Amino acid sequence: MASQSHKVSIAENHRHKQLVEQVLDQVPDANAIDSAYAVQLQEQIKALLIEKNAVIIAHYYTDPLIQALAEETGGVVSDSLEMARFGNQHAADSLVVAGVKFMGETAKILTPHKRVLMPTLEATCSLDVGCPAGEFALFCDQHPDRTVVVYANTSAAVKARADWVVTSSIALDVVDHLDSLGKKILWAPDKYLGGYIQKNTGADMLMWDGSCIVHEEFKAKGIIDLQQVYPQAAVLVHPESPESVVDIADVVGSTSQLIAAAQSLPQQQMIVATDQGIFYKMQQAVPDKQLIIAPTGGSGASCRSCANCPWMGMNSLENLHACLKQGSNEIAVDADTSAKAYKSLERMMNFKVSN
Repeated sequence: MASQSHKVSIAENHRHKQLVEQVLDQVPDANAIDSAYAVQLQEQIKALLIEKNAVIIAHYYTDPLIQALAEETGGVVSDSLEMARFGNQHAADSLVVAGVKFMGETAKILTPHKRVLMPTLEATCSLDVGCPAGEFALFCDQHPDRTVVVYANTSAAVKARADWVVTSSIALDVVDHLDSLGKKILWAPDKYLGGYIQKNTGADMLMWDGSCIVHEEFKAKGIIDLQQVYPQAAVLVHPESPESVVDIADVVGSTSQLIAAAQSLPQQQMIVATDQGIFYKMQQAVPDKQLIIAPTGGSGASCRSCANCPWMGMNSLENLHACLKQGSNEIAVDADTSAKAYKSLERMMNFKVSN
């Protein structure tokens, strides 16, 4: 079936973009810390993790210092789906989620009996900000015949309105499954990921107009130009990227899928179109291969992210230490929202990708 799109007015679309820009303007610049101070903080954090019976759950896009500490202390570095699974299954009393706020909310919803802390509660996501819960609920009410599928990069309140929550690693398979059952889909919020899914499944999808400020910056022309310098390189692309970028990729996939592809592909050079934070784990997986970040639409002050999520960058050793020591930045989700969101998240957790 032909894809349908959320027909927002020009004014409405502009307002959503303004919401993202206003929040983005408040993100502080990341500050490098002295190596000796970093070691001191790491040792103190290790002691606090034992004292508090806590574990670090970090996303691939966070500071490599945090990723390394998570690994060293028995935590995990992964994509949002495996972060959720790890926190749900781990025996720790407290989860320290290093990422963005929706990840902390998901951890709390799935493990309400555990204390969930975050280095900062200010770290959000342009997809989350650009999909306000009230407006999204109205959009859903206008299309009651559709199955509501939302990307994990959304607030707890948006998840509570959904039938399904998906991550990029299972989104295509979930929609393909629902389409095989004759379901019409209402999709939110990433229009590029939605478009990729619709193109590959043929599902009837009505889409919200949202995008990731990191992946939207990757440009096909820049990658094609870079291929002139590295003609043997494989191109690895996250499906939140624009269609023109996805179309020239050798592999399209989630963060974990791109790391797996880097291992399985024969090429010794990889042009990677996703957040540079992935390089920490990807380089571990392929120590002898060269990783090259895909060019974005600008550089320095002229780009919005330069292939680094500014909100992920708000996580630091300093605020991670502070949240553990003080028990600050605890995530709370009200009982009604949590109960409703749990149903859609449980479907995500239990979904099995067919081979």
